[in-house]
Amino acid sequence: MHLPKRPGDFIVLVLFQTPCGHNFCLKCFLEWVGQGKRICAKCRCSIPPKMASEPRINAVVVTAMRMARMSRSSDVVGPLKVQHFVHNQNKPDKAYTTKRAKKTGKANASSVQMFVTTAPDHFGPILAGSDPDRKQGVLVGESWEDRMECRRWGAHLPHVAAVAGQSGHGAQSVALSGGYEDDEDHGEWFLYTGSGGRESFDQKFIKMNEALRLSCRKGYPVRVVRSHKEKRSSYAPETGVRYDGAYRIEKCWRKTGIQGFKVCRYLFVRCDNEPAPWTSDEDGDRPRPLPVIKELKQATDITVRTEQPSWDYDEEEGCWKWKKSPPLSRNPMDSETPEDRKRAGRAMMQAQNLAVREKLLKEFSCLICRKVMTLPLTTPCAHNFCKPCLEGAFSGQEFVKQRTCEGRRTLRSQKTVMKCPSCPNDISNFVQNPRVCIYQLRLP
Repeated sequence: MHLPKRPGDFIVLVLFQTPCGHNFCLKCFLEWVGQGKRICAKCRCSIPPKMASEPRINAVVVTAMRMARMSRSSDVVGPLKVQHFVHNQNKPDKAYTTKRAKKTGKANASSVQMFVTTAPDHFGPILAGSDPDRKQGVLVGESWEDRMECRRWGAHLPHVAAVAGQSGHGAQSVALSGGYEDDEDHGEWFLYTGSGGRESFDQKFIKMNEALRLSCRKGYPVRVVRSHKEKRSSYAPETGVRYDGAYRIEKCWRKTGIQGFKVCRYLFVRCDNEPAPWTSDEDGDRPRPLPVIKELKQATDITVRTEQPSWDYDEEEGCWKWKKSPPLSRNPMDSETPEDRKRAGRAMMQAQNLAVREKLLKEFSCLICRKVMTLPLTTPCAHNFCKPCLEGAFSGQEFVKQRTCEGRRTLRSQKTVMKCPSCPNDISNFVQNPRVCIYQLRLP
């Protein structure tokens, strides 16, 4: 066992674990086995020949140690780096091209100047304060030639992806471009299909789909742009891309799509202070009853908002406004106000801590129940399970089968092969006497 060379290092460097539950560095274990020893250096229990010839590193513990060191180092690097979004005069007016993309302005869309000063994860309409040149913001009904020009005004940043958002922060905008047959556009409300899968596997509430569901739960406004590529909708523009205002996701669920696989579905309802481009009204939207969705009868994983929405209609002022503080940006701008800089720094720190915590929980999850392990076990084939889950997988099975032949002599008993739930290796010897892992990690 290697000891720490400096104060504050990890007490035990857990890389390899024997069936008896003791931990060693892989280098030390190889030196021990290379001397012809086939017993544990601590308790003198026998080591299986296969484990001695093909030792495997405990990848879960290695990942946890690496992430723990990373989180520790992030606390001592000093002040957080502030990303600049306001002063982008050094960027060109048009995107540069490459050998693979010859069309001018159609490649490397992120290299051009932005006309607005909002952060990339800004929620809600883009107001006049974020428009330094025109002083009017992005108005409902504004059109652009393509998605790249739409991006420069911040209405929808990705010039290819249909959803802009983060799974742990929420979704800021979506684009309706006719990519999914399940979509239904009714103008003031529409049914939107999530991203991924659809033709080969079931969609799940992960990544962009989880970002949309988070916006549904919190009641965040989502900017919506419609493209002329949506040929089935009568509300789509004839050419280019058009900004149609803010919508709110009222419900989301999963159902079997037209392609035969499950898809994530979202009900968007318009909630903007400006009238829609296809109406002659002078005022914006007012709260309206939700439409009746027939497919909800066969839906699963239905999510309905239970708390007060962050973006809601104020009866006294007669407009839609933030009832709760909007989410803090995780990409702070170079602001001259110290208070804004502190708020942005706190938001970034919370996002980093949440990301590290989620990764740790994922690494320490059982491969059977998919939850954080209780009484963790590491099999000789280096897979990790909860002790109750592993024992339950082989409950009712005997370790030795007694075989008899009618009218003849008794046959020799046969050992039962118990395959690991994650690989074809036999772990019957390990299941007879499973040992709980004790991970000895310590931070200063």
